[in-house]
Amino acid sequence: MPTLTHRIIFTLLLSFFLSVLMTLWVTYINLGVSSHFLLDWGKAFILAWPAAAVISFFSAPIAQKLTTKLIS
Repeated sequence: MPTLTHRIIFTLLLSFFLSVLMTLWVTYINLGVSSHFLLDWGKAFILAWPAAAVISFFSAPIAQKLTTKLIS
């Protein structure tokens, strides 16, 4: 069983990686590359990361339990 510290650090790292990639991709799809692309992407990332972190923190244990049930 991971410690709370492990769970928090894992959640922050995973949500960071996912937020970077997803906001970059969705910003590109919606707006394309422009002179203000990095600013638009940065705004999206700043809004997305906290939400992704909270969602990941609470949904990860559920996903782990579902995974265990699916593979057993």
